[in-house]
Amino acid sequence: MKQIFLVAGAYLLGSIPTGLLLARALGVDIRATGSGNIGATNVYRTLGRTVGIMTLVGDCLKGLVPVLVARRLGFDEAWVAAAGLAAFLGHVYTVFLRFKGGKGVATALGVFLGISPLAVLAALGVFFGVVAKWRYISLGSITAAAVMPVAVAVVEGKPLVVALTLAVSVLVIWKHRENIRRLREGTENKFKA
Repeated sequence: MKQIFLVAGAYLLGSIPTGLLLARALGVDIRATGSGNIGATNVYRTLGRTVGIMTLVGDCLKGLVPVLVARRLGFDEAWVAAAGLAAFLGHVYTVFLRFKGGKGVATALGVFLGISPLAVLAALGVFFGVVAKWRYISLGSITAAAVMPVAVAVVEGKPLVVALTLAVSVLVIWKHRENIRRLREGTENKFKA
């Protein structure tokens, strides 16, 4: 029964729209500015570095905390994965915004940090390398998402963990469909430090 409550709690925690709440506290509806996304990149672009970083950290913690709690409670790997997946899906399909959430990159990062920190280091290296070379956050996120299942397979090797990582990565890439279109058209926003 504890496992079910943890998964439900993970989904609700994941559903908290960190960027939207921070933006509202500053009198801005983040969905009506910039790209209209509730994630850290749009918050950073619209409201500045500090609020963007706060959104990134908050969204990351939404994925990390349920995984760490599941591990701390001694749940088996299936329930740890379920808690992480629930938190991620909570962000992507948030109940608080009529199931319209963000792309889930930072929340996925938190889930992966709790499951395989070494694999995250590899994916972050790819992310920063892509962003440094081409200046597109979305391309860095897409590439890191594509690398993550391979990194987890190499580092962890557990089929369930690899399956979770693959599912989350595919959904992250799927949620970037518009970014992919803009990248192909040459109209995607470049990152400005």
